[in-house]
Amino acid sequence: MTARPESVPPYRRIADEIAGRIADGTLAPGAQVPSTRRIAREWNVALATATKVLTTLRLEGLVETRPRVGTVVAAPAAASATTTPATAVAPTAAVSPAAGPSVELTAERIVRAATEIADHEGLAALSMRSVAARLGVAAMSPYRYVPSKDDLVLLMADAAFGEESYPAEPPGEWRARLELGAHTLWRIYRRHPWLAQVGALTRPLMLPALLDHAEWALAALDGHGLDAETMLDLHVLLYSYVQGIAVHLEREAQAEATTGLTEDQWMDRQGSALTAIVTGERHPVFARTTGSLGDGYDLDLDALFAFGLKPLLDGVAAMIESAGSGSGHETRNGRASGNGRGADAGAALRPGGAAE
Repeated sequence: MTARPESVPPYRRIADEIAGRIADGTLAPGAQVPSTRRIAREWNVALATATKVLTTLRLEGLVETRPRVGTVVAAPAAASATTTPATAVAPTAAVSPAAGPSVELTAERIVRAATEIADHEGLAALSMRSVAARLGVAAMSPYRYVPSKDDLVLLMADAAFGEESYPAEPPGEWRARLELGAHTLWRIYRRHPWLAQVGALTRPLMLPALLDHAEWALAALDGHGLDAETMLDLHVLLYSYVQGIAVHLEREAQAEATTGLTEDQWMDRQGSALTAIVTGERHPVFARTTGSLGDGYDLDLDALFAFGLKPLLDGVAAMIESAGSGSGHETRNGRASGNGRGADAGAALRPGGAAE
C-alpha cells in the first residue's frame, strides 16, 4: 500500500527528492549533493532533520562521503536498486549494518569519520549515532572504542591539532617563530572551523598535540628576560587571539544555515537600519568613519587575522625590549618584573592556566 504524501516524514520526503535527482541524472555520480546546511536552508528544516536526510541516502548506498570533498553521489553499482521514492521504508540501525559487509572498526576510523561530519556539517550534527551511520555499523558499536561523544570530540581535537608540525630548525628570531605558530594554528582552524568551539580558555584542553603548539610559542619567548607568569600570559593571549577570530568561522556557517542568507545578503538587508544610525546624531564618529568608506567595509576574517597579529607582536616586542634593558615592566598583578625574575619556575598551573 502506497503511503499518503502527508504521512511521509520530512526527512524521507527530502531524501526522495534528492534520490529522484540522482535517478534522472540531474546529480551524476561524483557530483556533490546538498550539505546539511544547504538542506536546512532550502527545505526550511532543522539541522537534525537535514543530517537524517544524508544519513538515509548514505545507508541506501546513493551517496558517499569523500575527505576534503564532502558528500557526493555514489557510483551506480553502489546504489540500491530497491529504493522507491515516497514508499521506501526508513532505514534503521538494525537493518543497515547487517546488509553490508563487516567493517573493521578502530578508534582512528571513528575519529576520522566524526571529523568529516564536523567539517562538512558542523559540530551540532555530530553524534555517536551519526558516526555509526557514516561507518555503516550498529549504533552502539563506536562506544566499544570511545566512551562518549565528549571523549570523541577531544580525540578529534587532538588529531586536528596534530595535523601540523614545526620545523626541527626554528627561525632565528622570536617574532618569526611566533608568527609561524600563529599562522599554523590559523590554518588548522580554517581547515576545521568547529575546532574553535571546543573548550573554554579558562579550562585549557590537556591535549598532547595542542601542547606542542604551546611549547613552540613558549620556546620563542624563553630566554628574553620575561618571567614565567608573563610568558604564560603572552602565550595565552596569542592563542586566544587566533582562537577568538576563528570562532566566527563556524558561527558564520551556522548563521547562514539558520537564516538561509549569505553574509553579503544579510548585510544588504541591514541597509535601512544602518542608514538610520549614520543619519542620526547618537553615533557621530561611527557615522563619519563609515561614511568615508567609498566602497564600504569588507570584514574578511583572514585579512583581520593578519592585520591584528602585527600590533599584537609589536606589544610583545616592547615587553621583551623592556625586560632586556632591565627597566622592568608591570605584570597584570601590578608588580614589576624583568630579567627573568617573577613567578617560581616550579609553580603549578591553576585551572585557568596562570602560574600560582
